[in-house]
Amino acid sequence: MRETDNMYLCLQILSSLMNIEEFREYCLSKPATTESFPFDEYTLVFKVAGKMFALTDIADAFSINIKCDPETAIGLREHYNCVQPGYHMNNKHWNTIIIDGSVSDALLKEWIDNSYSLIVSSLNKSQRALLG
Repeated sequence: MRETDNMYLCLQILSSLMNIEEFREYCLSKPATTESFPFDEYTLVFKVAGKMFALTDIADAFSINIKCDPETAIGLREHYNCVQPGYHMNNKHWNTIIIDGSVSDALLKEWIDNSYSLIVSSLNKSQRALLG
């Protein structure tokens, strides 16, 4: 690979990095999602039916915490360097993902979708019906 090809690839990766505003917009696009700062003025939390499915620290390097099936959580940590046990969370059910360009935005969105779906599936029938 030539140096110019390598630079082009690096620019493509950097230009496709999800940023905090894109993360926020994507989370809010989910039905009945709310955002709040329940812990402090830096921790932005996304909830559905009052239950957290994603959060981020708006004052620190961009990373996100998302809920995950326990077996899947371990597998993702083993396969992706950017996926770590959930920082200040229950490590069995939460992963922290460092947004460093090592995984695609599409994969990040898939993980966010899975986190949202885990919460929705834990709701009772009437709560799920309210979501549509």
